[in-house]
Amino acid sequence: MARISCVDLFCGAGGLTHGFVLEGLPVMAGIDLDPACRYPYEANNPGKFIECDVKNLTSEELTKLFGDSEIRILAGCAPCQPFSTYAQRYETDGKEGKWGLLYHFARLAEDTKPDIITMENVPTVAKHEVFHDFVDTLRRLEYKVWFKVVDSSQYGVPQMRRRMVLLASRHGDIEMIPPMQKKPKTVRQAIGRLKPLRAGESAERDKLHTSASLTEKNLRRIIYSRPGGTWRDWPEDLVADCHKADTGRTYPGVYGRMEWDKPSPTMTTQCYGFGNGRFGHPEQHRAISLREAAILQSFPRSYKFVPRKGEVSFTTLGRLIGNAVPVELGRAIAKSISRHLESLPAQ
Repeated sequence: MARISCVDLFCGAGGLTHGFVLEGLPVMAGIDLDPACRYPYEANNPGKFIECDVKNLTSEELTKLFGDSEIRILAGCAPCQPFSTYAQRYETDGKEGKWGLLYHFARLAEDTKPDIITMENVPTVAKHEVFHDFVDTLRRLEYKVWFKVVDSSQYGVPQMRRRMVLLASRHGDIEMIPPMQKKPKTVRQAIGRLKPLRAGESAERDKLHTSASLTEKNLRRIIYSRPGGTWRDWPEDLVADCHKADTGRTYPGVYGRMEWDKPSPTMTTQCYGFGNGRFGHPEQHRAISLREAAILQSFPRSYKFVPRKGEVSFTTLGRLIGNAVPVELGRAIAKSISRHLESLPAQ
C-alpha cells in the first residue's frame, strides 16, 4: 500500500485531523495560529501541532512535513468568518486579512502540488471571488475538482450544519461519498445520558461538562421556554425590549431550547450561551455545557480540551468547539479520499 501523509492547515482543535485519524489516514502535522489549539490537538492526535500563521508557511516547510510519502494530502478549513452571512456587511476585496488566507492555501497547493486537496467552509464561501480563484487555480494545475454544500447530519453529526466541501485530485475524478445516515442522529442520542447539571454547575469528573450561569431573569426565561419554541412563549414582562421592536420580531431563533428528537442547530463560537441562539438544554434549565457542544460537534466524549489542572474558559473553548470541523464530517471526507485512492490503478 502506498505511503500516505496529510497536513492539516488551519487545524483548530483537531476535528478534521481526528476524523482522518479515525479513518486510518495519517496526519503528520496540524498548523494553526491560535496557541490554544496546541493542547487539544496534541493530546488527542498523533501528529504534531505547529503554531504558525499560514501566510508565513513556506512551500519548503510544507514539503518537509510531507516527508517521503507517495501520496500527499493537503487539507484545510480557512477561517470562515469572512464568508459568513454576518460578515458580508464588512466585505472587502478579498485580498487582505482573513480573506487572503485562501490565496495562501492556493499558493501552497501550487508550490507543492499534493496529490489530494480538500477544503471545508461555510456555504456562502461560494459567493466570493476568492473561492472561485481557488478553484480556478486547482483546475489550471490539472486537478479534477468537486465541490458541493453537504448536510453534516447526513454523515453522523447530530447537528444541522451545512458546509461547503471541496475535493480535488491529480489522479482523476473524486467526489464525496453518498450520505451515510438514513435518519439523522438526535440530540437525545448524542447527549441524553450525560449527568444533569444546574446553570453554572460543573460535573465532578469532567471539567468540560460545565454550564454557564444564568441571571435571575434568564433563569425565569428558560423555565418558560419549551423545546423548539421561541421567546414569544414568555410572559410579556420577560420579553426583551429589542424583541418588542419591529426589527426584533423576525429573530425567533435566540433564547430557544433544543429539541430532544431532532439534530441540534449549528454550533457557533458562543454556543454555551442561552441568549446566543437555540442553545438551551431540551429539559434542564440551563444552556448546553461545553462538553455537550463538543459532542454535538461529534467529538468523542473522551476528547481532551484542557489539561487536568488547566482552567475552563468559555470564550476560548467555545471558539475552539464552534469553529471546529465536526469529527464525523472529517471522517466522511477521509473515507471519500480513501475510496478514491483505492480506485486508482496500481502503480
